Formats: sequence, structure tokens, C-alpha cells
Amino acid sequence: MPAQKKAAKAPVKEPARPITVEDHMELGRRHAERKISAVNDALKFPVGDQFEKDLTEILASDPEASGEIVAIALVDCDEFLHINSDFGTDEGDRVLIAAGTYLKDSLPPDAKIYRIGGDEFGIIFRGSMEKEEIFLFLNELKNNYNIVTPDGVRQSITIGMATAFEDASRCAELIRKADSALYRAKVSGRNKVTMAREEKMVPKTSHYTQDQLQRLAKLAKKEGIGEAILLREALDMLLKKYDI
Repeated sequence: MPAQKKAAKAPVKEPARPITVEDHMELGRRHAERKISAVNDALKFPVGDQFEKDLTEILASDPEASGEIVAIALVDCDEFLHINSDFGTDEGDRVLIAAGTYLKDSLPPDAKIYRIGGDEFGIIFRGSMEKEEIFLFLNELKNNYNIVTPDGVRQSITIGMATAFEDASRCAELIRKADSALYRAKVSGRNKVTMAREEKMVPKTSHYTQDQLQRLAKLAKKEGIGEAILLREALDMLLKKYDI
């Protein structure tokens, strides 16, 4: 009788590595990136820093000399977190895509839209529309927003607006003014359009060291910018860092 072949040994499985907190965080990050990409791929809007880059270029082109009006609007989807938590992220994506599509399809020819955050869009207006016309347009944009969630509840948007050279001449300051207007609208009830307003500034007093103030003065002189503007830009970066 032929010799029987020895049965092949089953491969020895390596013990599974325990799932760590870092693993969960990495999986969450990858999932978030995929979701962001899904919305961006559907809308095909400029994202990231392109809003600031384009706005900086426009402001530097001296649009006032040609009589152009430049204004920006920051549009925020109200109570968006509850959509993800109550109906799931797929429904959240649907709302964002529907919101972006509605905004883009409603804009005048000279306006350009960007996705600048999870549920926030930026719009740059450039052309012959006056400030008041832009405000009225944004109000109509807000009023006609009719996206509905699966429970039948109509959603809303809140908008902050700022006008170049009237509210600010620099990109960062103009965005900060629009963001401040958006914040005021959100805390006062949402579903509103709010314009930037003149701000009352607080003296520096004793909040900074003498060395900091000397370096600030040197920077302001070098850049040809007021110290207050530089401080507001720095504070805005700090608030964004901590998502306030």
C-alpha cells in the first residue's frame, strides 16, 4: 500500500492585537475624511484655504477703483449636529449636498461659493450689486431654503455678511467681521441674516507684557497695519484653534 501523506498542518494564527484608543481615533479620522470627501466630491466646491486666497487676491486688485462692490457671506446650517445624531451621517451628507446645491443654483453670476467647514459655506460677491441689494438677496436666500429632514421638519440657515473696505480692508479682518455677524445671529435665535457692525474695542490695559507690546508695535510698523487689527486676527486664530 502506498504510504499515506501526512495531513498539512493548519497555519498558526497570531494572537489578535488588542484594539487601542489610538486605533479607534484613527478609524474615526479615516471615516470623517471619507465623509468629507463624499460631500466635496458631490459638490465640487473650492475648499480649504482657497476662500481666503481668492478673497486676498480680489482685495489686492483694487476693486474700488473700478467701482466694484466686494462682500462676503458665511452661511451656516442650523442645528446640523442633531441631523447626524438623530438620522445618521448619510442623512447629514444628503442635507449638506442639498444645501450646497441650493446655494450655488441661487447665486448671481458674479458670486462664487466655497465649502469652508463641515456645515459652513462661504460666498464672495463681486460686481455691481450694492451692499443693500446683497443683504436683501441673502434674506431671500434664507427665506426660500426648504430642505426637510426625514421627520418632516424644515431646516434653516443663518448668514453673516461683511462688506469690503467699509467693514474691513484686509482678508482676515473681513472674514472675522462676517464671522462675528454670524455668531451674533446664531446666539440671537438663528435663521437670520446679520451684517457686520462697528465694534467697540477694549483697551489693551495690562493683558500683555511690555516685551509683547514692543514686539507688537514693531510688527505693526513693519506690516503697516494697526496693532488692534493684528490682535483681533491673533485672537480669532486662537478661538478657531479651540473651536469656540
